[in-house]
Amino acid sequence: MSTETPPVPVAGEAPFLNVVDPDFRFDSPEVAQAQERHWYADTPLGARLVLRYAEAQELVRDARMTHNGKGFMEQNGIAEDTFTYDWFVPAMVNHDGAEHRRLRSLVNKAFTPRMIEGLRPLIKQRAEHLADELAEAGEVEFIEAFADQVPLAVMTDLLGVPAADFPTFRQWSSDIGLVFSLAAGGDIPAKVEAAVKGLYGYVDQLMADKEANPTDDLISALVSVRKAEQTATKAELRNLVVTMVFAAHDTTRLQLGNAVHTFSQHQDQWKLLGENPELTAQAVEEVMRWVPSSNAVYRFTPDDYEFKGETLPGGFLFMIGVQAAHRDPRAFPGGDVFDIRVPRQNAVLQFGGGPHYCLGAPLARLELAEALPALARRLPPPNVAGEVTWRPAMGITGPNELPLRFG
Repeated sequence: MSTETPPVPVAGEAPFLNVVDPDFRFDSPEVAQAQERHWYADTPLGARLVLRYAEAQELVRDARMTHNGKGFMEQNGIAEDTFTYDWFVPAMVNHDGAEHRRLRSLVNKAFTPRMIEGLRPLIKQRAEHLADELAEAGEVEFIEAFADQVPLAVMTDLLGVPAADFPTFRQWSSDIGLVFSLAAGGDIPAKVEAAVKGLYGYVDQLMADKEANPTDDLISALVSVRKAEQTATKAELRNLVVTMVFAAHDTTRLQLGNAVHTFSQHQDQWKLLGENPELTAQAVEEVMRWVPSSNAVYRFTPDDYEFKGETLPGGFLFMIGVQAAHRDPRAFPGGDVFDIRVPRQNAVLQFGGGPHYCLGAPLARLELAEALPALARRLPPPNVAGEVTWRPAMGITGPNELPLRFG
């Protein structure tokens, strides 16, 4: 689709933000000014970027809105005969109603509070061991040395993904998340296509191995249930496993990278966390508020959708500017300051809402809750020790690499 910049709106109209500009950032003065002026901004994508918390929360919770994976692919110029289209359109997150409930029920039983709490000792041990290694190393590339490794431990234990396979699928499980940044163009569509193709082949072999030699893990259980009860097709199960492999790795590693990069800019807060572990839960929410790894919450309107006194046609796209909404002073007084001491009254938006609220949200919080204090107790504040490049702000975002020196 075209990404040409439309004319600058005249006074009184919604502001315009070029979200496909490689330099676009949600923490820029330009976004703050747009938020002050209006609850949304127009974009070069023909979609509205929601900037304020109240409107964003209302839209993500409205059960009438749809996820319309087909519409999202078409809007980004992705053809039907591609691996990207084949994976994204039928994915669980892009179904609504009964189909969404059917697919979600396949994994719903695994993500119980008891199951998640059972992973705490594993996550704690892994985080503390890795933190000790960082203390000895001096200068490190944090994403590779820590942020990748914590979710890998969970994937190995929960999903049954062999840790030895990580070098095989690591780049794929990172690149596939760029599907939510397709509008940025460049080499992103090609990266996503290669990632889906690679993960399809990997997951097909993984499921075959689990069927022949099942173990005590979620993928073995899903393969067994599908074979016995025919609750899903093989293609549906492959799609679901690809999504789980990606979601269990990419969003968590990027959130860890975002968090530690933020603490490098707020070193007093790092010291505060290390000395006050009782602030951990609050610190987790604050880093997700300040630098969410996901600005990839989208909703499409149903036919003749009425919102804020306006009737919109079916298939109109709202993009939720999660990080902007998290700094909306109407919802977060003093929210333009990062402070783990301040209890916030509103929930973060990056996990969506309503029937589509992210199944993995409690697990992501647990990984952060064990990782961040393990680091802050053992290590002096981090300092960025080299160049950091970033994924596009509009999508699943965070540092591609994060060279750090502690102390």
